[in-house]
Amino acid sequence: MQQTFFSAEGWEYWGLDDRPVIPDGMPVLIDDDLLFDDGGVPRPTVTVNRWLSELPSSGCPSPRSWRYYAQVLRGWLEHLAAHGFGPFEERTRLKAALSSYAVFRASGPLEQRIEATTWNQHMSILSGFYRWAVAEGVASAEPFTYKQAQTFYGDQVRERSVNLANRRTPKAHVTIKYLENDFAGLFLRALAGLRPDGDEDECFRGRETARNAAIGRLALSTGLRRQEFTYLLTTEVPPLPPAPTALPIPFPVAAGITKGRKYRTTWIDYAALAEVHGYMDLFRPLAAEGSPWRPPAGWGEPLVVTEADPRGGRVNGKRVQWASLRPVERRRLVAPDGGSMLLAVRPDGGPFTAWPTVFARTSARIRDRHEPRFPHVFAHRLRHSFAMRTLERLVSGYYRQAAKLVRDTDADAALALYLSKADPLMVLRDLLGHSSVLVTETYLRRLDMTRIYKDAYSQAERLYDPAGREASAREADDEFDEDEES
Repeated sequence: MQQTFFSAEGWEYWGLDDRPVIPDGMPVLIDDDLLFDDGGVPRPTVTVNRWLSELPSSGCPSPRSWRYYAQVLRGWLEHLAAHGFGPFEERTRLKAALSSYAVFRASGPLEQRIEATTWNQHMSILSGFYRWAVAEGVASAEPFTYKQAQTFYGDQVRERSVNLANRRTPKAHVTIKYLENDFAGLFLRALAGLRPDGDEDECFRGRETARNAAIGRLALSTGLRRQEFTYLLTTEVPPLPPAPTALPIPFPVAAGITKGRKYRTTWIDYAALAEVHGYMDLFRPLAAEGSPWRPPAGWGEPLVVTEADPRGGRVNGKRVQWASLRPVERRRLVAPDGGSMLLAVRPDGGPFTAWPTVFARTSARIRDRHEPRFPHVFAHRLRHSFAMRTLERLVSGYYRQAAKLVRDTDADAALALYLSKADPLMVLRDLLGHSSVLVTETYLRRLDMTRIYKDAYSQAERLYDPAGREASAREADDEFDEDEES
């Protein structure tokens, strides 16, 4: 079975009256004999391609997801064909085929084996396809069996179906990787070309340390995904407040670069934002201003920007909102003063996007020279680190105390009220852009909640009730004295 991708280029010569409505880049599955029917009877690939073409209207707008879904269906159809099964047979035969497929993917040839988490993703995609096929009357049965399960959060109880074909996976908290505060500081200093003690690393010959340190700290302080901070525009960076503030600063994230195209607002601390502005004001202009850079021919025509402001600008003479631009369009933007519009730029003023390489090399340098235990750092590890540090601060009352200080000075009262009243997990859910608090709850299991609450109570006693703390100690001593007397 072959997989190709649709392109409407040259459709005028296909004998059609109108341009096809199939999106460019949509995957198409074709049998090896290049036929779509047998004697006028459509083959299963026709049904699969129809389902794929409806993905954009079914809550799946990403071309990367379309390709992945097509690969999953292709693997399933090839396995069925190799064993003499069809995808729309009666349930008993489909279940037998699924059992064979499960063994094949778990202990078959090495190149065909997949991990449990990947297998579960495949089962989710296949179950979605079969539910659609049954609803459309194409299939009479599906190979899956489900059981009902309940999830709990506080006083909320939700019913959900569990596919019994799923394999057991490690607990969610085991797979979440993040940097403790000391390792996070070590990583940021290394990005800046510094040694662990903060002095300049004479052995390091890297360039663009101001850019790398600013963007690394931005990612760690906002929880942005790699796509989100990579394709962030300079005009989308919030202005720096006139004076340092104890409260975090709201940081809007445009829908065009977020996962699922959902607008959200996260936040950033004052010091991190100040470092980003320092890069924008001092170092970035040296590369970008007056740069003759233009996007290469394979990217499409340049999108020349004029009259830029925080919300949008004129792109090739037409007013455009930044929020509507996707990453492939953002990297083609040419700033009014020259160079790319992206926040991070190369020495020639073009867009810089190779963050996995920067983070990997920095991690390796730390392991080789300073700390052998240091892990490999990728963008999502920084996002996890932001989540863990933010949740710890929310639970321990750090932001609540900052909100009280702000409220007492009548500055940013709305954010102060929000931080004073909102549930910590709900706050983190909004910052990360999760659709459900159940997703965010997985982070809780990696925290030492006993330590956090103990520290919070100890701090509260020291700050607000030193006399009560002494009284509590005396009462505890009395309890032990009574034990000795008895």
